[in-house]
Amino acid sequence: MASYLFENRVTLENRPLLEKYLQGFDYKTSGLSFSSLFMWRNINRFSWQIFGDYLCIAAADNLEPEMGASFMFPPLTKTGTYDPAELRKTILAAKAYFESKGEPFIMMLVPFHMNEILSKAMPGELTFEADRPNFDYVYNTEDLISLRGRDFHAKRNHLNYFLKNYTYEYTEMTTDMAPEAMRFIREFNERKNLSDPHERELLEMEEEAMKDVFVNLDAVGYLTGVILIDGKMQALSIGGQLGTKTVTVHVEKANIEYRGLYQAINNEFCKHMAAHVKRINREEDMGIPGLRKAKLSYNPVKLIEKYTVRIK
Repeated sequence: MASYLFENRVTLENRPLLEKYLQGFDYKTSGLSFSSLFMWRNINRFSWQIFGDYLCIAAADNLEPEMGASFMFPPLTKTGTYDPAELRKTILAAKAYFESKGEPFIMMLVPFHMNEILSKAMPGELTFEADRPNFDYVYNTEDLISLRGRDFHAKRNHLNYFLKNYTYEYTEMTTDMAPEAMRFIREFNERKNLSDPHERELLEMEEEAMKDVFVNLDAVGYLTGVILIDGKMQALSIGGQLGTKTVTVHVEKANIEYRGLYQAINNEFCKHMAAHVKRINREEDMGIPGLRKAKLSYNPVKLIEKYTVRIK
């Protein structure tokens, strides 16, 4: 597994500084929020450094089977604007740093509306490649709450079945529920019974990340919801604020032995945790066919395109 590239780590102590940059521009992408960076900071070896006017975050792509290629998010601004000459200096400084560590320089997960900004900084010097597996799925909150219309017929049926057949309690998660949440995660993973060693390793890394998240819910500001059936946790959802108009759902899991439970946790989370925002970002499908089908089935209103950017 690749090591940390830049000098600084993502910690609770440097959250205020990081959020100045993460909230300094409307990036729109799920990964550029403190709640996401903190959650996956160890799996993806997130590190950061300031070069000139901008903050740069490096990561190791540990979710791919080959594990470990390093990349950089686009440089982050805290002013809401980018100066082409200064941005060029930052990119070249980051490139030199990557190369001093023996790493080829590449920017990934670049939101589509930053392509023009980067092009102005380095005209004719960059290539842009769409990264479809990492496009974010964005939904109208009201659609996910009401499930109105023909497009949501199947979701409504599953939800109605659950509501008619099960008595449940929906509540926010608290840190004292961490042991119960970990039990639920472990049982969820055991039911998957995966034979692929890479998928198993990813689940183990995620389990480790969740352990950390559950005890830092308040410190990071996670938005949470759980469904209890007969007093036992059977579904959970964990999200975070993304800008002022969007909530991102980072993790959503439900016991599939209860028909309609996935629809129920999604519906309840949107009603309780996200009703104040216009949009829900349910992150990417990572190129997994089943996940793509599931995310498309909720009728996204748009996909947030992300690009891989290289210097020619």
